[in-house]
Amino acid sequence: MTFRNGLDSLLRPEDSVLVLIDHQPYQLANLNSHDPQAVVNNSTALAKAAKAFGVPTILTSVIADRGGLLFPQITDVFPGQEVIDRTFINTWEDKKVVDAVKATGRKQLIIAGLWTEICVAMPVIQALGEGWDVTVITDASGGTSVEAHEVSIQRMIAAGANMMTWLALASEWQRDWARTEHAAALTDVLKHHAAGSGIAFLWEQQLLNTPLPSNAG
Repeated sequence: MTFRNGLDSLLRPEDSVLVLIDHQPYQLANLNSHDPQAVVNNSTALAKAAKAFGVPTILTSVIADRGGLLFPQITDVFPGQEVIDRTFINTWEDKKVVDAVKATGRKQLIIAGLWTEICVAMPVIQALGEGWDVTVITDASGGTSVEAHEVSIQRMIAAGANMMTWLALASEWQRDWARTEHAAALTDVLKHHAAGSGIAFLWEQQLLNTPLPSNAG
């Protein structure tokens, strides 16, 4: 096994490209590994984080006429952007998607989608075999059962894939709070999608901006 370690193994926004696969109503209807609401939230947060850091994002669906359009929470992040609609179950066999990824010139390939055991695992395993550095965002993905999701993660790890959650990825892209270029945009994503952390941040801002009563102390 080739170990993924060292500074160069951390993800960088300037080297990353994100592919969001089949976040559609049909797949959501049989999502049983996660709370569906959480997956919608997490996939939206992932999309917003990618936009905040200028990471090219490829949107793709499968037979949208039958399976439904991508969640509007995602497509609203990229207004007017084409969603590549496929017939291939395996996204990495669709030339239009692969060409769009290659056109970015980036090699840190990040994937999330529904379902983990099918529409995520297939392209991940193929791309790994073709030399891509692949990361799967597990909490913006989901399977038809807990077992299906977890077994597919094990399968992808065995093939050499890296596993992360959306907040871990966003933090790795930020890396240093002294890098202020994207900090405000990232903070806005956290406020709306990071649950307790986002609410705690808003509370902190409230306290910092609330004058002490005159008789305090």
